[in-house]
Amino acid sequence: MVVIKSISVGNGDMFYIRHASDNFTIIDCNLTGDRDDEIITDIKNNSRDRGITRFISTHPDQDHFGGIEKLDRQMPITNFYVVRNRATKPDETESFKHYCKLRDGDKSFFIHKGCKRKWMNDGDETRGAAGISVLWPDTENVHFKAALLECNNGVSFNNISAVLRYSLQGGASVMWLGDLETKFMESITSSIQLEKTTIVFAAHHGRDSGKIPDSWLEKLDPQIIVIGEAASRHLNYYTGYTTITQNKAGDVTMDLVDNKVHFYSSNPKYYHKSLKDEGHSKFDNYIGSITVETVYTLNG
Repeated sequence: MVVIKSISVGNGDMFYIRHASDNFTIIDCNLTGDRDDEIITDIKNNSRDRGITRFISTHPDQDHFGGIEKLDRQMPITNFYVVRNRATKPDETESFKHYCKLRDGDKSFFIHKGCKRKWMNDGDETRGAAGISVLWPDTENVHFKAALLECNNGVSFNNISAVLRYSLQGGASVMWLGDLETKFMESITSSIQLEKTTIVFAAHHGRDSGKIPDSWLEKLDPQIIVIGEAASRHLNYYTGYTTITQNKAGDVTMDLVDNKVHFYSSNPKYYHKSLKDEGHSKFDNYIGSITVETVYTLNG
């Protein structure tokens, strides 16, 4: 059993994965509201019996590391995975200073396209792999190098975002795109390996500025696109695709069981007409399920 949760943290991102193996993964954080203690308690409770806990930072923007010092204080971060950078900010917040301390410390591991790491994607006799692969960045790519220069000069941080993919053997796959912007994604289409993915978290919280290009969507062919939190006027609603919008759904919890994904919403009034009602009640406010579509390949 695998549980993935997209936490409602306002204009920002925060996720966790409770893996079937002895792993627990946190992706980004934005602990800047009145739910901070509740969220940290939830994470502590769900990671308590895991042997390995990692924090993956997609990119150095405030709404993706806000309050990281609170998390580290209450739940010490012992494995900090980050895209190598030397980001600068004109106004250094407490969270940014703490991000830099973790990034530049002995607990950090720099992620990049195809990187291997125990036990993120390299299992052994001690424990299994977590099933996470890093599809981007390619640190030798000219477009990434230009984005990194902007990041290090304090101009823009979105386009050094890591692209992460989680895959459950025989079950669902899930993708995170950080805050990549549309034009940047278009520029690297030929440099990133994309394949059918069950659930995709829309880039840049679902904003139109991070609209996933058609060239990517054709390859990803997602069954569900999760649109994050932002003002409605800034969102792209991905017409023609099945979506869950966190402005309405709040926290979205996904229970991955074999070839099924069962969805739950923290909003008891949220309803989704496109999901199949299979009568589950593992968590509160069940909103429906999907069966993972199988990809068939022809040999010869």
